[in-house]
Amino acid sequence: MGFTRCRLNPDFMKSLFATFLAFTLAAALTTVSTAALAQTPQPPEIAARQYILMDLSSMQVLAEREADAQADPASLTKLMTAYLVFNALRDKKLTLEQTLPVSQRAWAQRKGGGSLMFIDTTMQPTVAELLRGLIVQSGNDAAVALAEGVGGTVENFVTAMNRQAQAWGLKNTQFKNPEGLSEAGHYSSARDVALVGARIVLDHPEHYALYSIRQYTYNNIKQDNRNMLLGRDPAVDGMKTGYTEAAGYCLVSSAVRDTPAGKRRLVSVVMGTNSRDARAAESQKLLNWGWSAWDAVRLFEAGKPMATVPVWKGDKAEARLGASGGLIVTVPKGEGDKLKTTIQRTDPLLAPLTVGQAVGQVNVTTAGGAVLTSRPLVVLEPVGLAGIFGRAWDAIRLWIQ
Repeated sequence: MGFTRCRLNPDFMKSLFATFLAFTLAAALTTVSTAALAQTPQPPEIAARQYILMDLSSMQVLAEREADAQADPASLTKLMTAYLVFNALRDKKLTLEQTLPVSQRAWAQRKGGGSLMFIDTTMQPTVAELLRGLIVQSGNDAAVALAEGVGGTVENFVTAMNRQAQAWGLKNTQFKNPEGLSEAGHYSSARDVALVGARIVLDHPEHYALYSIRQYTYNNIKQDNRNMLLGRDPAVDGMKTGYTEAAGYCLVSSAVRDTPAGKRRLVSVVMGTNSRDARAAESQKLLNWGWSAWDAVRLFEAGKPMATVPVWKGDKAEARLGASGGLIVTVPKGEGDKLKTTIQRTDPLLAPLTVGQAVGQVNVTTAGGAVLTSRPLVVLEPVGLAGIFGRAWDAIRLWIQ
């Protein structure tokens, strides 16, 4: 692996990172192009209208078809519903032990013909119970009860769902309800759904285990998780099924394995398959291909510097720079030793510097120079201002340069 450095004008860097915003996941989900890799593995034939496979460890999309096409997401909608409930728990607006009332609107979901937790207006389920009803049983009634518990009304909650989608830059998603029943103007895409699932994994790992529960009993009614891969593939530990007549059979699958580069997680989304068996089989195909045709390569460890560079006007002479969380890339089998890393950074680098501050960009390229992935170059350790004499001396040195 080669390693070179070039420098960027500081004004250019300011404008670049004003829009870049410290490396959002949405910006990271870019497809590995055939131009970037000489021998890009070809995915298997997938019997789904839309699909996508991403490696969450490297933030790379490995395969896709019609991944930005707007489609009925069915109960995949409940990923965003759960995410907002997890946010409310994090922000102490709810607790898992807290009980919520069951409104007539939640109870009336049984008339809609979809999946149910089977709650009624005489019950006071806890948030923990409703989350299991939402995630394991895919209960539309649980979705409405939680939406009302977080937002006060379903309408307020749906507004929050759309606000979150916009904040993430989801261009092909609009919600009309929290449960996923077909409705005019309610749509998403395979790429957007994958991003919501990835956000749950990354932002709320303490709740992610709910997606691996294979059955749940409430009110003496036992229901199985409809994600058939939970019982077939030991690597699969989530996430969500969906079905409506318009959507077909849909499945988001998340799987993790230990690799030489550390834990590696793949997320696949298939939408518009023709049966429960088909959505499981096509998801399994994608995951198996992701494991067998691609390698994750760790280029730099988390917290380890890629470069140590001079700092002007600082209480330290040098700054340690690297990629937040380390740097992993996913490449076709056998291509890992052909990569080249290039650093672009501001020069001169002026104190003060804070941890996580973006001061450049790291590009990983093939031997031929095609960019495989890019990440912000960030400060790993803070650098404070030097004293007045140190700053004055550096100002003179900079002026002389």
